[in-house]
Formats: sequence, structure tokens, C-alpha cells
Amino acid sequence: MSAMVEIDNAMKTYEGGFEALKGVTLSIREGEILALLGPNGAGKTTLISCICGISQPSGGAIRVGGHDVVSDYREARSLVGLVPQEVNLEPFEKVWNTVRFSRGLFGKPRDDAHIEALLKRLSLWDKRDNQIKELSGGMKRRVLIAKALAHDPRVLFLDEPTAGVDVELRRDMWRIVEDMRADGVTIILTTHYIEEAEAIADRIGVISKGELLLVEEKSALMARMGRKELRIELQAPLDAIPESLSDYDLALADEGRALVYSYDTAAERTGIARLIAALAEKGIVLRDVSTRQSSLEEIFVGLVHDGEDAA
Repeated sequence: MSAMVEIDNAMKTYEGGFEALKGVTLSIREGEILALLGPNGAGKTTLISCICGISQPSGGAIRVGGHDVVSDYREARSLVGLVPQEVNLEPFEKVWNTVRFSRGLFGKPRDDAHIEALLKRLSLWDKRDNQIKELSGGMKRRVLIAKALAHDPRVLFLDEPTAGVDVELRRDMWRIVEDMRADGVTIILTTHYIEEAEAIADRIGVISKGELLLVEEKSALMARMGRKELRIELQAPLDAIPESLSDYDLALADEGRALVYSYDTAAERTGIARLIAALAEKGIVLRDVSTRQSSLEEIFVGLVHDGEDAA
């Protein structure tokens, strides 16, 4: 699969010397969904701004569809749609004109049928003659999405798109994202809702303090870094873990009524069989057993924490 967005050692230093991006290198494939995760101030929005031409990188190179975002700005920008964090719309303009004007900005021919279909898809058709100031916050967010899609972009950036929006809009947005991916559109998502990234992304990138800590297939990342927990409900509570079980990564839970055993999913042997046999030898009776896989959120927090410690 060919690369749609190529980022080569991108740097961004602001006046005063603050380094927002410290040599980010990343290749984003055509038709994939990449979730870019990172704490506040990590550099996510700065990176998106540089790719979209809102801000120029201080060093390195960025290409969209093979077009350099600085030297071939118009061609690169015409391929990109951006749904920003902030709602910044002309309050007295009508919804229809707002979306149609965005298409014209990119030199696209007038296509009222396309705009109509877009507004209907986003439940905005009955609001087409309303002024922006008459809309709710969720409806304004829908207008931002319509603006981003008006010129048929091949790359769509969603910068914290579901922050503060209702459940219905969130559901509609992910349906549109899936439809666009089916059409081969490349989608880059930043979000604080890590469960969303876990649900829809193909790959996960983690950025912290302007540096890309990793980019990996979601399933491979969770298999490599995830851990599982075996929760053992006990027939009778324990006051403490027996000394003979000290070799196992065990913890007491629920006031001694359960044991939690942590193990590496990638290990050749989990040690579960030996643990169960050891419990039986000690006369500890099991009532129930269940397992839990580490979530992407736990992996993300661990990565960022390790990165901060290394710094």
C-alpha cells in the first residue's frame, strides 16, 4: 500500500526556542486510519497544522500525495480536509453557503447535489437555511465536518472531533469515517477517547513532548505490550498470600476474597497451570476464574510515563 502522507524529520520551533516537534518521521498509508495519541501539549495539533499548511515546519519535509506542503502548497492542501478542535464559523452565514463556499475555496466546480447529499448525511439538511449562530454546539460541529468534506479530500484529519459532542453525532461521525475508508480515504485521528482509537484505528501512533514514541499496528501493539490478568475468586478469603506462592506475580483483591495473577501474553508459558496446581496443594479452593486483557489506555499511559522517565 502506497504512502499518502510522508513526514521526514519534521521539526517545529517557535519564537522563544520552544520545540513543539523534534524530528518526527512517519509514513501514513493510503486508506488507513491512524490514531495519534498523546497528552496535552505533546505536539499532535502542531503536526497536523504543519501537514495541512496552517503552520510551516522549521525543518524536515512533509508531502501529501507526493506534493511538498511548502513548495507545492496548493496541490498538497487540495487533498486535505481538516476538522479542527475549535469551532470557528461565521455566525451570520447560512449553513448551505458556508459549506458550498468551502468547496469553492479549493477551486472545485459547483456541485449542489454533492453538498445536498453531504448535509443530509450529517442531518443538516433541514438546517441548511439557518444561520450558524442559530445552531447548537453539536450542529456547529456537524457543519465543520461538512466543510472538511465539501471538496472531496483524499486525506481527512480529525483533531479531537468528538470532544464535547453528543452520542448521536459521535455515532454518525464514525459511520462516515468507515464509509470514507471504504472509498480509500486516509484518516488521521487525534482523540482523548482512547476507546474510540481502540475500536476503529488500524495503527496507533504515540507522541509525547514533540517526539514520536512509536507507530505500530494496533493488534500487534496490544499483543506485544499488553498483559493479561487472571482473576481467581476464592471460596474462603486469605489474610495474606502464602510464602510458597511468592514466585508468582500475585496480588490480593476484594479484602482477600480474590487473587489477581498478571502474566505476559507473549511469553512461551503463562504459568497458569502451575499456579492452579500450587493453589490446590495449599488447599485453597477456587470459586471462579476469569481473565482480562490490558486496554489500549493502559498501554498508552505506560508508554508516555516511560518516555517522561527517559527524558
